[in-house]
Formats: sequence, C-alpha cells, structure tokens
Amino acid sequence: MYSILEKFICSKGDISRQKLEVIKSLFTPLKTKRNEILIEYDEVCKNYYFINKGCIRLFTTTKEGTDISRYFAFEGNFATALPSFIDQKPAHEYLQTIEKSQLLCISRSDFYHLVETIPQFAKIYTEILELGFIIAQKRIYGFQGFDALDKVKWMIEYQPQLLLRVSNRMAASYLGISPSTLSRIKSKL
Repeated sequence: MYSILEKFICSKGDISRQKLEVIKSLFTPLKTKRNEILIEYDEVCKNYYFINKGCIRLFTTTKEGTDISRYFAFEGNFATALPSFIDQKPAHEYLQTIEKSQLLCISRSDFYHLVETIPQFAKIYTEILELGFIIAQKRIYGFQGFDALDKVKWMIEYQPQLLLRVSNRMAASYLGISPSTLSRIKSKL
C-alpha cells in the first residue's frame, strides 16, 4: 500500500530509510467507494490524501445545484481542499473520490510536523504548491479567449487523463462547456 508513496518520495531526492519509515508511519490507508465525499462543503479540512489508486475531484456547486469541477488528482499525487487545510476555515468546496480509490491519509498536524522536521518532505510540499499554482495559472490564462474546441485541445495537451477517466459531465464542468458540446468535439478529434 505504501510502495507508490515511497517511490514518489524517493524520486524527490536522497532520503534515509529511517526518515522514509517515519513518513510512512504517519499515513493511514483508506479505501473508498466511488463518489465518496471526503470533505463536505463548509467542513474544515483536517487531512491530506495521497492517491495510490483512483481519482479525487475537488468541486463546488452553483445555487442551481450544478457541479463545477475545479481540480482532479490521479495516482501518485496528493489532494485536499488546500485553502481550508492551510487556514483551518470551512471549505467552500467538496472533495470526492470519483472512482473506487485506495488512499493514504495524513492529518494536518502530522503533515506539518513532517514539513517542519524532514527537509525532503518540505521540498515535496513546495512542489505540490508550485504544481497546483502552475496548473491553475495555465487553466485560467489558457482559457481566457478560448472557444470550446481550444479548451478541449488544452485538456488533451496538459491533462489527457481527464478525457480518459472522468465522465463527460465532470470534464465539461471543468472546462466550462456543456457535456453535449464536449461530446460533439470529442467525436470530431
């Protein structure tokens, strides 16, 4: 259960077996069902998740009840409702597994303990934040002025797993287009 996490951590630089064992000891395995909510809207986020198998989606809903997907994370990545995790205020989004998933869960206090005591883990946290920022920036700036076709092409280039593993409804909500428009564009590509 910890091999993917171990490989991920070791890929970020030299780390002793002892420190690696400390890191692994603070993660708890968690198996989830498809569409299981990990964090509810208005709940304070207390955990970070590493995905061994499956997919996590971060989304919010409109007043009309329509989902708007903001982020997807797949195997070998971390996911949480980051603003709530950091500032310990209620989340303005949901965190959900969209596939049956095998996760490793770490509490906020243990996560920050690792950040403060193990430099390699602090580096991982910095990389998580930077990658999230870069993806968000590419999406925001990339989508400005893009028509639906350009948005789908962007997704194919930067996040191809989304079209393969996520429903058209969820992918369309991420792109800001209708599911029927996404289906029509996909059929032409």
